[in-house]
Amino acid sequence: MKIALIQINPVIGDFTANCRAIASFAEQAHANGCELAVFPEMVVSGYPPQDLLEQQSFLEDHDRAVSQLVRDLPPLAVMFGCLERRRPENQGKPLYNSVVVARDGAIVHRVRKQLLPSYDVFDESRYFEPGPEAVPYQLGDMTFGITVCEDIWHQTAGCYRCDPVESLFSRAKEQGSRIDCLINVSASPFQRDKEEIRQSIFRSLCSRYHVPFCYVNQVGGQDSLLFDGHSLAMNADSEIVAQCAGFVPDMVVVETEEWRGEKHGPDQEEPVAAVYAALVMGVRDYVRKCGFRSVVLGLSGGIDSALTATIAADALGAENVLGVALPSPYSSDDSMEDAEALAANLGCAFKVIPITPLFSAFQSSLQPLFAGLGEDLTEQNLQARIRGNLLMALSNKFGHLLLSTGNKSELAVGYCTLYGDMSGGLAVISDVPKQMVYELARYVNREQERIPDRTLTKLPTAELKPDQCDQDDLPPYAILDQILELHLEQGQGLVALVRAGFDESVVRDVLRRIRLNEYKRKQSAMGLKVTSKAFGYGRRYPNVHNYQE
Repeated sequence: MKIALIQINPVIGDFTANCRAIASFAEQAHANGCELAVFPEMVVSGYPPQDLLEQQSFLEDHDRAVSQLVRDLPPLAVMFGCLERRRPENQGKPLYNSVVVARDGAIVHRVRKQLLPSYDVFDESRYFEPGPEAVPYQLGDMTFGITVCEDIWHQTAGCYRCDPVESLFSRAKEQGSRIDCLINVSASPFQRDKEEIRQSIFRSLCSRYHVPFCYVNQVGGQDSLLFDGHSLAMNADSEIVAQCAGFVPDMVVVETEEWRGEKHGPDQEEPVAAVYAALVMGVRDYVRKCGFRSVVLGLSGGIDSALTATIAADALGAENVLGVALPSPYSSDDSMEDAEALAANLGCAFKVIPITPLFSAFQSSLQPLFAGLGEDLTEQNLQARIRGNLLMALSNKFGHLLLSTGNKSELAVGYCTLYGDMSGGLAVISDVPKQMVYELARYVNREQERIPDRTLTKLPTAELKPDQCDQDDLPPYAILDQILELHLEQGQGLVALVRAGFDESVVRDVLRRIRLNEYKRKQSAMGLKVTSKAFGYGRRYPNVHNYQE
């Protein structure tokens, strides 16, 4: 038997386009002699639709789309994820997160997701009812065990009482049959090292049950979540025999007689390459799915704006990126030269708008109120807010999406200006720690100098006052990023961090800054998630609390 593993990039709520893509790929699978085509979780609606699931019109349009899709499919079995409304008289949530198999114009098999994640960015128990035990699906002389995303994460998540995979194999044994292949239909978001984590689970399943395994994952950006695809097939010996490329729609065909197929990429991508590809995809999809064609951003000559501009150029084409330098009295000639050189290297448009006249006008207007008071953070923030206003004016006038350029380290400790450099519609690298920013910059410069070398080697500075340097106000980024990772991603507090060898006064200061700047982060532009714990929907803290270790 030939099986097509197909990952597509759906748009949430665009039922027509999503179903058109499903039908088109199904036709390709049929033309390749496949008997089964497998698509991702909730592929008809796109994942995650969030509270759109509470709109009756959304559900009605979804159901009509599914009915039409089933009639339009070519003559092979097609497995795809969709919503399923439960009977009104049944207690519990109104929906199942389901996978159906369509064949000959009808739905011939259904599986409902049993394990509903409700942690980090997931909130499925808000909408869905856990499904009953799945029944194996027979196609020709093969029996398939079908699972939906989280159903295979039973042991890793550590918060579930049932094991859907074990139930499948137990049911097959009770019926005197066996599972010939385990399939997992997913919408599993990307994060750094996620591919390695997933493949470890897949290998464990193959080893435990001695069966081949097929995994099909959504691809594309949906708001802050990035889906990497990397759909694959493993044989019973846990060897990858077929794999889709990462971060693009793709299809591979697996022959089950000898369990072989094509590989459209490496078994595992280099982590830095995967993060960069995820960010490029995230920018491209967010900009285009929101209806924009171009972006604008401030170019300071620093590493953060340089990396953001490079990502944008790779995502949208340099002709759709406008870089703007906004020098102040404290901007160095080196920084302006580096900003211009970056734009030239990338091939994007470059403009200069000096802010000194506006800054002077603000100071003059405020002078009667500030008389007798020395300069402080107020004057620094004024410069950032002037820049934010000018960039937003360009966004409004020309229809560009404004990209903000702050990194995760700065956002964590509030080293950024509300309504200033935080202005924007998308915070591209807000989940990228400063050390990773440098790693990504070195990665994009491997084959040629795109980001000027001086940008990578000079000390980071906001240039909002004379002789300013980030490390005057913050711990060294090598230390800060370690503390942030242990605290934000692993949940370690003061005692554990001090035991790990960090200076107690430094740890206390970092934790204090994180706590005090929650209000800023709540007002920041949406960012692209690439770590296991990003600021935003997956990390929910109150602005007002008085808990301190």
